[in-house]
Amino acid sequence: MIRTILFDLDNTLLDFNRAERQALTRTLQELGIEPKEATLRRYSELNLTQWKLLEQGKITRPQVKLRRYQLLFQELGVDCPAEQAARLYESYLAEGHFFMEGAEALLRELAPRYRLYLVTNGTAQVQQKRLRSAGLGAWFQGYFISEAIGFDKPRKEFFDLCFSVIPDFAPEETVIVGDSLSSDIQGGKNAGIRTIWFHPGEPEEGQAAHDPVPDYTVRSLGEIPGLVGRL
Repeated sequence: MIRTILFDLDNTLLDFNRAERQALTRTLQELGIEPKEATLRRYSELNLTQWKLLEQGKITRPQVKLRRYQLLFQELGVDCPAEQAARLYESYLAEGHFFMEGAEALLRELAPRYRLYLVTNGTAQVQQKRLRSAGLGAWFQGYFISEAIGFDKPRKEFFDLCFSVIPDFAPEETVIVGDSLSSDIQGGKNAGIRTIWFHPGEPEEGQAAHDPVPDYTVRSLGEIPGLVGRL
């Protein structure tokens, strides 16, 4: 029986893509760069690549924050300081939140029945402000942010630290829910807990041959209560 559920934050409970687009648009406008659709899309691709390199231990978090802008500005042929762009972007990103469809209803249903914890790879200051803005403290018994912990998902050390402070923790009574195969699902496997992949896209999209295989897959957040109740 499941007692503890670990939830990823971005693109699982909060719509990071929408928040990213808004924050990046404002950042580019302040820097005098037109936020064309192709530019916004290219930044998102570069950003995702940098985070995956961080997950693999190939670059550091400070490098992630700057490289995505350095690479973007190089491709655009503009001379803008990446440091300034990073500061502007994080300040705008921290200002608000957008819930994923069904997220609030899901949390209201699960919170009285399970111990809920957040596990996120985001920047500590930004994530803390977004968590407060969304009022997630009402539903969660705690949250773990990689920058504050000192380890990133999917590393086992990240989860070991989380588990060490969860009262009466039992891996067989725990499941992780997240949208990222490389971060959440691989992290859950590294930690020895069951995994639920939240994948609202088409079944054949988003999974490569080398990716970890989740224990369960859901297309909507509304499927989670029934699934967890059967585990």
